[in-house]
Amino acid sequence: MYDYMLGGKDNFAVDRLAIDQLAELIPAAVPLARANRAFLQRAVRYVAAAGVRQFLDLGSGLPTQGSAHEVAPEARVVYVDRDPVVAAHATALLGHSGRAALVEADLLDLDTVLAGAGAFLDLRRPVGVLLVSILHFLPDSARPQQALATLRERLAPGSYLVITHATSMGRLEDGQRYRGASSDDPSGGTDRTPAEIRAFFGDFPLEPPGLVQAVDWRPDRPKLVGDWSLPSSLMAGVGKKPL
Repeated sequence: MYDYMLGGKDNFAVDRLAIDQLAELIPAAVPLARANRAFLQRAVRYVAAAGVRQFLDLGSGLPTQGSAHEVAPEARVVYVDRDPVVAAHATALLGHSGRAALVEADLLDLDTVLAGAGAFLDLRRPVGVLLVSILHFLPDSARPQQALATLRERLAPGSYLVITHATSMGRLEDGQRYRGASSDDPSGGTDRTPAEIRAFFGDFPLEPPGLVQAVDWRPDRPKLVGDWSLPSSLMAGVGKKPL
């Protein structure tokens, strides 16, 4: 479905039908997905320009339409997704280039993730870790905060952590606000405040401009008259582990 929102061809009729119906209900859904992918591309270019030549994309989904290995073709990239259908299609898409691979695992199972990634990446050296539009699907009961703390500890100095996370930013009524942050949300989403999102970076200093709207993180061009802001808030940031 995400591939279809990005204008790709690696999708099925049922995916297209679902997204067409979603777009009727939530017109911002497709623009938001594209803004998210555009941020990922800018962040990967930024990290690659800093000299990092390997990336770990957690909860990647199908690696298509401007994924990390296409944005930084000189880098080695490991995608991680727990969906066996994604794994099967990704194997066909990535082929045998020797530059990109997929590990089938739950992103919170760090032992399995890092063991699989370590067969393809040199984890003793800096890595760009991507957690793009995935953490808001994980409730606090899954302990993503603890998993991220462990991940930060195990990354080599000079590594980067790239995150986007949706937030209501106070748009919900007081009775609804952040309910997902304290309990499982049946819709599959967990609302967190900007401060809670910032906490995922731990003691990693944020690269300028800090934690901001995804469209405002180092945009490729100045905003033009008539540019519209997305009604949903998607916060984005890039942190670096101190050397």
